[in-house]
Amino acid sequence: MFSFLVLRRLPLVNPVNRFERSVVEYDPGERPELGLTLYEDQTRSILSKNDSPDLPFRFSLNAYRGCAHGCAYCYARPSHEYLGFGAGADFERRILYKPRAAALLREAFERRSWSGELVFISANTDAYQPLERRLELTRQCLLVCAEYKNPVHIITRSSLIERDLDVLGRLRDHASIGVSVSVTFWDPAAARAIEPYAPPPQRRIETIRRLSAAGIAVTVHVAPVIPGLSDSDVIPILEAAKDAGAVAAMSMPVRLPGAVAQVFSERVRQAFPGRAEKILARIREMRDGRLNEPAFHARFAGKGTYASTIDAVFLATCKRLGFAAAPEPRLGTFTRPTDRGGQLRLF
Repeated sequence: MFSFLVLRRLPLVNPVNRFERSVVEYDPGERPELGLTLYEDQTRSILSKNDSPDLPFRFSLNAYRGCAHGCAYCYARPSHEYLGFGAGADFERRILYKPRAAALLREAFERRSWSGELVFISANTDAYQPLERRLELTRQCLLVCAEYKNPVHIITRSSLIERDLDVLGRLRDHASIGVSVSVTFWDPAAARAIEPYAPPPQRRIETIRRLSAAGIAVTVHVAPVIPGLSDSDVIPILEAAKDAGAVAAMSMPVRLPGAVAQVFSERVRQAFPGRAEKILARIREMRDGRLNEPAFHARFAGKGTYASTIDAVFLATCKRLGFAAAPEPRLGTFTRPTDRGGQLRLF
């Protein structure tokens, strides 16, 4: 004979440690149930060089590893495994930050080899995840870029970028700044289920509006498109983004490399039990029976009739709304404030 004690789950309460150096603040509804564990990343360089033929930039900057937004489909999750962590909850709750990010960027800009190429921010994890509100590492790096007049492009799904409109304005006037805002869902309930700690879609549209009003060229990323789940949101997202002032749009289907496939599948089965298998079947349909296509030139595109239909709807809607091609960054503005006379350019 066995007896069982059933414990009722109580709300998690954890008052802020008064000795804690870093306290993360969240917008309403975005606070996770479990707190973050922070690790200092004492890396010796801040710019990563990209050699992928699928990406339109060579240099990226990431001040954080891991992301507290918790998006189930995030392709960066497997990168946490190289750090000895897991790609699931560890990726969302064990966050590494680079306290010397701005100093390292300044060092990179001072090297004679640096010619002022575009720096792409958030290629791996969101530069404006909640931790940035407190640490301001992204803001500090943007200030360095503005000081050196180095062109920048940022991709984010966070409204926190609005805090830095002053620095973005300096880059707009003296160098080049472009911002891509990712909006995956239009249904806020679906967004909360799959992107639990990111701002809701309508709040991101407001971010597009505020950036555009400040003269910042904004591209809306309707990405990733999840067949059977978010494909019906493509048109309302594009319409809302255009009304808010976005000048360009892009889209790509969901890809689920490595452990992301398990994280995403479990989240979908939990949030949408009646639709989950159909959603996963649709993804396999456009990936030759798999949940991911790792090959260059193919991983950012889907195959088959369903994927082609989604592409056709996206392109037709962009044409109807008058979206242009994404603006090219303005290059040739880079200047070292330590070389006001231009003498170093003689070497």
